[in-house]
Amino acid sequence: MPDIEPFSPRGMLHEGWTAQVNDYAIACGWSMKGEIFNVGDVGGGLYAFEGTKGELIWVNENVHHGGLLEMSINPDGDILATSGQDGVVIFRNCRDGKEMNKLQLGKGWVEHLKWSPDGKYLAIAFSKIVYVYNSSGDKIWCSEEHPSTVSDLAWSNKNELATSCYGQVAFFDITNNKVNQKLEWQGSLVSMVISPSGDIVACGSQDNSVHFWRRSTGHDAEMTGYPSKPTNLSFDQSGTLLATGGSERVTVWSFVGNGPEGTIPGELGHHTEPVTSLSFSHKEKLIASGSRDGSVVVSFLQSDGQGNPVGAAFAGDHISTIAWRPDDCALAAVCSKGFIHVWPFKLRE
Repeated sequence: MPDIEPFSPRGMLHEGWTAQVNDYAIACGWSMKGEIFNVGDVGGGLYAFEGTKGELIWVNENVHHGGLLEMSINPDGDILATSGQDGVVIFRNCRDGKEMNKLQLGKGWVEHLKWSPDGKYLAIAFSKIVYVYNSSGDKIWCSEEHPSTVSDLAWSNKNELATSCYGQVAFFDITNNKVNQKLEWQGSLVSMVISPSGDIVACGSQDNSVHFWRRSTGHDAEMTGYPSKPTNLSFDQSGTLLATGGSERVTVWSFVGNGPEGTIPGELGHHTEPVTSLSFSHKEKLIASGSRDGSVVVSFLQSDGQGNPVGAAFAGDHISTIAWRPDDCALAAVCSKGFIHVWPFKLRE
């Protein structure tokens, strides 16, 4: 049970709408420019809610045999891809939920999906191999086997794809079918995020640290002292602030100047249990964090990573994912009990 008492939305998180799906809500995202809010649960249910009032638009049940693992919506917001324990990836129309294409990759779990920045390609991690398909279901590129299971994916630009696994981050030019760069480190990398410029790569590690590289110089460094694995990482849009989980606090590293080496990070101590989700807004320096205690907090950060809360709400249980609406005028959170909470804000003039 959460260690905090339930409380009403505060600050910029106003009363909004709530709903519930049939199982643990594992994935969520906004489609159709924020008109629709999509949720996937572990039982294989896929739902579309009207974004303003929360009315159910469509639902597809048992979309993946054995359960749904991942969901990704393309940048245009009209195509939704899901994957599951059945080795299948399915493309759907976001507006009506109808199936467009289905890819059968084999026996095994497909845990990672990422659309390219231009929305032309979907990267798919399947065990030790990464595939890239277009939305029509045509295979564009395929990697060789990685040294171990691929732990994460990220696009550094529309044609360059990064992958992480044990001991390395690799950058692939999918157009010319070549490896652009390999960054090596002896350890198990469990999460990865790339700064908007594509120059800084940060990875959470199995040994409770965050390792990062500057691609332009090859310099790397390590931030240690986390009580647990930092599986949640998020860069702000300027690429100067990196928010990390790994405890009940949000630790924020500033890359301004020569940072973060030799600097003291900012810390946001608003939760009583470990952070389970992190997401920067699309504009400004607002960071939303969700926790195992069921709380969701929005904080405004300064350039040094220090910050103050500007909104908070209680969502009832372990927060699995949070998502900003594309215009940053609403924040959504889904949790392990299947509850959905959406809090709207007013546009600032």
